[in-house]
Amino acid sequence: MLGVVAIIKVQEGKGEEFEAIASELAAKVRENEPGNLLYQLTKSRAEPRTYKVLELYKDEAAMVAHRGMDHFRDLGRKMGAYMDGRAEVEILDAIG
Repeated sequence: MLGVVAIIKVQEGKGEEFEAIASELAAKVRENEPGNLLYQLTKSRAEPRTYKVLELYKDEAAMVAHRGMDHFRDLGRKMGAYMDGRAEVEILDAIG
């Protein structure tokens, strides 16, 4: 299994719009990607403009497939309009 943490900073006052699109993306991932085991948008309590997407995939092929999905590309572009810079993405190897 592989984990992914994507850290996303959102422009001031754009959180609601970002959350709506990111929630739509999460629903599409859950519905259409059998290799995805978890896709959860979270919001930092310490930094209210910072969101983290927690992802878990059964293998690397599932993670690569996610990045090529139309819903990921289309909704990712829409989310970009509300982001404050590029997302920081870290890939993690599952233990145990």
